[in-house]
Amino acid sequence: QPRPPPHLPLNLFSPHLPLFNMDPSRYVPSTAFNTRYQTTNTGAPVRNNTSSLTLGPRGPVLLEDYHLIEKLAQFGHERIPERVVHARGAAAKGFFECTRAMGDVTCAKPFEGAGKRTPVAVRFSTVVHSRHSPETLRDPRGFAVKFYTEEGNWDLVGNNFPVFFIRDGIQFPDMVHAFKPNPRTEDQEMWRILDFLSHHPESCHMLTFLLDDVGIPKTYRHMKGAGVHTFRFMAACGKETYVKFHWLPKAGEESLLDDDAVMVGGKDFSHATHDLIKSIDAGNFPEWTLAVQLMDPAMENDLDFDPLDVTKVWPEEQFPMVECGRLVLDQNVDNQFLENEQIAFSPALVVPGIYPSDDKLLQSRLFAYVETQRYRLGANYLMLPINAPRNRYHNNQYDGPGNFMTRSEEVNYYPSRFDPLPDAPPYPVPTRADPAAPRMKQTIEKENNFAQAGERFRAFDAARQERFVERVAGALESERVTPELKAIWVGYFTECDAGLGARLSQKVRMNKL
Repeated sequence: QPRPPPHLPLNLFSPHLPLFNMDPSRYVPSTAFNTRYQTTNTGAPVRNNTSSLTLGPRGPVLLEDYHLIEKLAQFGHERIPERVVHARGAAAKGFFECTRAMGDVTCAKPFEGAGKRTPVAVRFSTVVHSRHSPETLRDPRGFAVKFYTEEGNWDLVGNNFPVFFIRDGIQFPDMVHAFKPNPRTEDQEMWRILDFLSHHPESCHMLTFLLDDVGIPKTYRHMKGAGVHTFRFMAACGKETYVKFHWLPKAGEESLLDDDAVMVGGKDFSHATHDLIKSIDAGNFPEWTLAVQLMDPAMENDLDFDPLDVTKVWPEEQFPMVECGRLVLDQNVDNQFLENEQIAFSPALVVPGIYPSDDKLLQSRLFAYVETQRYRLGANYLMLPINAPRNRYHNNQYDGPGNFMTRSEEVNYYPSRFDPLPDAPPYPVPTRADPAAPRMKQTIEKENNFAQAGERFRAFDAARQERFVERVAGALESERVTPELKAIWVGYFTECDAGLGARLSQKVRMNKL
């Protein structure tokens, strides 16, 4: 029997091959090591993969048929817990290229020189609904980018809108419950959303995005992105700068109006995922420009809003966009489960030169995101190839379910005279926290809940304003929205803009039960 050509997968059962030609301690099991025949998960040959082992041709089935039991058991365990939010999504891979050196404000590796490229993985998503829900629903979109840097992974975990509904993480579980389907009817119901948000007037600004024309992106390629929160850039000299991140699509921002969304979703409820995959396959690589806004922390008290408030934007006339890079997606994922369902993001994953701000919502996310991934994927989820760092690393995090790292060390603690591992060179971290500040549970001082929402509404042209008014009025006329809720929301939007409130008053029947 002739030997197979060297470029073909090797046949494990060929007498010309060594018994062990795929060492899992040296190689990640992959398609390259496939055999020519079906095997069990333990590598035993399968001579019949269509019939169970039975007594006679009609049965009964014998429990000793290990291959049958293995197939059924594996099948029953193929699913992992769905994400509570951002369950529906699509992922791709590519690179970030720095186009402007930012060494004067950050020592982060991705920004150290124009032309430098950093590999990335990106996941776009809807927020509220389940894994196979339509991609044409009016819903915020996730825009999460994982940078594989020389000093570890940096996750920039944002949305397509630059603001959010709430500003404190303690409110987040309740907000998601309100937006999720009614636990009795399994239907998303507007009265629940308006009821919850009526206690949070700061949500008016976010609603001018969600209920605006941009509330349903045409595709992921035509969608803006934002880091949403304020972060800190740290320069090598220790200088601290507040920063906001923005992704600007090269294809331009385009959205689906309500009737268009019904038509598109009726033909293909996965239209955005399919568009992303087909565009990359065709060589039409999606691209975004990264722009940052920068602020000296010394001026934060000079503003009429809190720059760490996630319900606010920074005015571009005061804090102009500085373009510093481009994001290009030139590779689809090889396997949806391994690289889309199992990719895991957390804003806690930062690298030297980037640091979280004191934004209350961001501080809560630093814990919540890694905790939910440990629940979904296990304690060793950062060892999965899509989540693992590309640089070498060294830690004492041994054992636990799913740990497949080959370890030969005898010292799994620190410090040790038998393995005198030095500390890493120091890098700058913020020092501005006030340890003498009193403990309190309190809303921020400068709420200013309505001004920016009104400014955004007034920036719409007349037709766009009318569509926004119609959507808000339609929400207020939804079933079970009480006169009290209607009055509250008309009052809030009147605070945003008197003309907006007057138009809503004309369209909403305030006495309807």
